[in-house]
Amino acid sequence: MTTRSRRAALAALLTLGLSAPLLGAATVSSTRGRRMPTRGADASELTLPLPVGPYPVGRRVLHLVDRYRPDPWVPTAGNRELMVSVSYPARSAGGPPAAYMTVDEARLLLEARGLSGIVPAATVAGTHTHAHVSASPAPGRFPLVLLSPGFSMPRSTLTALADDLAGRGYVVASVDHAYESVGTEFPGGRILTCAACEQVDTRAEEAGVVRGRAADLSFVIDELTGHRGTGVLSRMIDPRRIGIAGHSIGGAAAAATMSADHRVRAGADLDGDFFVHPAGGGLGRRPFMMIGAESTHSPDSDATDWPDAWSHLKGWRRWLTVTGAEHFSFTDLPYLADQLGLSDPAVPLSGARGWLITRDYVTAFFDLHLRDMPQPILDGPTAAHPEVVFRDPV
Repeated sequence: MTTRSRRAALAALLTLGLSAPLLGAATVSSTRGRRMPTRGADASELTLPLPVGPYPVGRRVLHLVDRYRPDPWVPTAGNRELMVSVSYPARSAGGPPAAYMTVDEARLLLEARGLSGIVPAATVAGTHTHAHVSASPAPGRFPLVLLSPGFSMPRSTLTALADDLAGRGYVVASVDHAYESVGTEFPGGRILTCAACEQVDTRAEEAGVVRGRAADLSFVIDELTGHRGTGVLSRMIDPRRIGIAGHSIGGAAAAATMSADHRVRAGADLDGDFFVHPAGGGLGRRPFMMIGAESTHSPDSDATDWPDAWSHLKGWRRWLTVTGAEHFSFTDLPYLADQLGLSDPAVPLSGARGWLITRDYVTAFFDLHLRDMPQPILDGPTAAHPEVVFRDPV
């Protein structure tokens, strides 16, 4: 296979979430054996799960520019740019509802898999969130959690988790890394697409993505805690209580950020390999949780570097696998697919169930390590979550 072919295959693999959890495949068989979607755009409005915490949720979108770093993917672009959605505890539910994504971002998400004729971009873009634009912040100082999405995925795919954590009393920064998603809209209507997808081919290049994201995320911490341009948001944050989580390569970035930045007290990896060597190294005794699909992240799997990471985690640690899950079960996408009638019949775990498991374990992890609140759910298997298996490999 040529280098160009390998890159194309990798890009297709990394955008697989659009063909399975969001837009692929509750199906019926035709007389020729082809499998066609049962329906595509029947849902007039998609909606995310309602946050269950005591706070209304506010949302502000930040355009951050790191003037000390050039963009690693497009050198002619100048300084590194990031789009960051900050969900936070609000005083009241005032202000218009926050958008899920723009129509152009949704269009590119759909076009990446050739499915723009199945689900209208406006339907995905119009997904109902439970956050309110620029709502008045709640009084007090709150822990900060950063979220990094999977490679080629926009930050919006972690919106349900961000808003739920915000409703429970966290400030949550969801980060879009420029040129690493199929489409992110920047100020002035600029749409940046996945230039990195054409440049990442080898394991070493994947590790470069992870290290670059770690620099991005540390910069976001600087901006949110430094009182320079984020104003009221920085005054809400307790800089002594910072956590980080990510999906797929975003989970690797969570670990790499912790390794490089000791301001981060706790981290979680949602179904992502680590890519860097040594996997899981440099965290000291700070807590880290790995939660992923059983099919790829059980101890006997040859497809993961989690055993290596496990051996380097020296503090509080958990290795959890979820029976019936797949790679994107830890994002919004299967939850939305269920509403569209496009759930994948090959994935036993429903989108709603995947969401509940993700919410319960990620929230418990941060409540324990950023708020010192005991969480029995993290002590071992529970009847309420029979799909979750606690691993303790030697």
